[in-house]
Amino acid sequence: MNSRKSKGSANVAQEPSWKPRSDEAIDREIDLAGDAQTHIVCWEDPNYPAQLRYCDDPPVCLYVRGDLQPTDAVSIAIVGSRKSSRYGYDQARRFATLLAGAGFTVVSGMARGVDGYAHDGALCGNGRTVAVLGSGVDVIYPPEHGELAKRIIGAGAIISELPMRTQPAGGSFPRRNRIIAGMTLGTLVVEASSRSGALITARLASEYNREVFAVPGQVNTPTAIGTNRLIQKGEAKLVAGLEDILDELGDVGKKMGSTKARSGDTPDSPDATRKAIRASLDANERALVDLLGDEELTIDDLIAQSGLQAAAVTASLTTLQIKGAIVIMPGNRIARRRSS
Repeated sequence: MNSRKSKGSANVAQEPSWKPRSDEAIDREIDLAGDAQTHIVCWEDPNYPAQLRYCDDPPVCLYVRGDLQPTDAVSIAIVGSRKSSRYGYDQARRFATLLAGAGFTVVSGMARGVDGYAHDGALCGNGRTVAVLGSGVDVIYPPEHGELAKRIIGAGAIISELPMRTQPAGGSFPRRNRIIAGMTLGTLVVEASSRSGALITARLASEYNREVFAVPGQVNTPTAIGTNRLIQKGEAKLVAGLEDILDELGDVGKKMGSTKARSGDTPDSPDATRKAIRASLDANERALVDLLGDEELTIDDLIAQSGLQAAAVTASLTTLQIKGAIVIMPGNRIARRRSS
């Protein structure tokens, strides 16, 4: 779409910076997390978001309420104004529903306005959604999103790098935004004023070599000034529908656009025969299946051994699972189905 360098994660993960805690503080934090039905996912853990691991400054650990899945690597962020217009409301829900229906996980910050509409749209589309908080995961903010938070936990996860009981503060949100940008393939901005935090997320997404999309706003709406400026400066691709996003994602978009997960079409379907599965695989998918052989490997193993970019591997694994060529084992280790 423009002269930015080609998309994709770096080949070497950057270890996160962190500050040591005392053993007593760690034990206390673990107890608090357990009381709130929260698990802690560290940088080395296979459940840690694959895309985020390859950013320059990943969190050393994430607090998770709900569950993270390998398929969440194929995700799109939707961000925007907290004071959105009815148009912004409609577009946030519309795109979230469409993306969820295509198999993407929708990521946002569970703030008022566009964020909340995006999560709701994904849930209405029977999809997965992840909320990244600027507070501890046991501090739901804004408080009126309590019921929304429960729905998100049931169909995805609420995550934060901040310790339990941490209250929201202005300085936490820009760092929260880097997680939103870093764990996704691209960021879609729906209504943003000239000083909106959504523009920070868009800038970070560009710095992380991710795609940036924007829904054009009404020219007489203050909350559309930042969004339209992104498009005007060539810093975001103008999108009017799902196909615009899929086209910009290249091979990943083609996979997600052409593969429809239908009810009853599970990897264990008795109709899936070895020849049918093999014939449906493209070159990348076939290479990953062949690498697996009789072994169980992690996503990082497959990235290292295949030479493919992280985004290509995670997208291929999603379609391989849908096609019934692989299964996800305990500990998020990946195995080839014997019939494949």
